[in-house]
Amino acid sequence: MKYKLTAIIEKEGDGYVALCPELDIASQGDTVEETRKNLEEALTLFFECASPEEVQERLSQEVYITPVEVSVG
Repeated sequence: MKYKLTAIIEKEGDGYVALCPELDIASQGDTVEETRKNLEEALTLFFECASPEEVQERLSQEVYITPVEVSVG
C-alpha cells in the first residue's frame, strides 16, 4: 500500500528539519535531500512497527496546509 503524505522541510541552524503533519513524525538532516530521505525512512519504520489501529487513528485526523496572510503595523 502507498500513502501520499506531506513533508514540510525548514532550514534550522546549520541543517534542516522535516515534519509529516498527517502522522506528526519528524526527522532532520544536513541537506534538503538528506532530510527528505530521513523522513521517508522514519515514515517507513512507523508503518512497519505501528499497529493498524494506530495508523488509522493518526491518519483519520484532518490536516490542512494553506497559506495565510497577516498584516503587521
